[in-house]
Amino acid sequence: QVVLVESGGGLVQAGGSLRLSCAASGRTFSILSMAWFRQAPGKEREFVGNIIWSTSYATYVDSVKGRFTISRDNAKNTVHLQMNSLKPEDTAVYYCAAQQTPGPYNYWGQGTQVTVSS
Repeated sequence: QVVLVESGGGLVQAGGSLRLSCAASGRTFSILSMAWFRQAPGKEREFVGNIIWSTSYATYVDSVKGRFTISRDNAKNTVHLQMNSLKPEDTAVYYCAAQQTPGPYNYWGQGTQVTVSS
């Protein structure tokens, strides 16, 4: 079992920055990768990016490349999502997720709201 707790959401003006954090506990040694997803009102959940637990190699969806950075704090079993140059279209509930094997992410955090005002 892996438990994920997110923090760091809030309201920011366009062009601003926010950093989200996702603290993992439990069987963290079994994590293959962790990811960030987001869901805007009336839209389906969207993959934002992920990070391989063992290598810290990160990938991103095209719409956030160059603006968002995923990093891992090994000592704290925490993954961060640094979001810069935020746009109103980045407004969504952001979720972190973890997977133990390739395939669907099977552990999810509770979500944190990010609102970007124009």
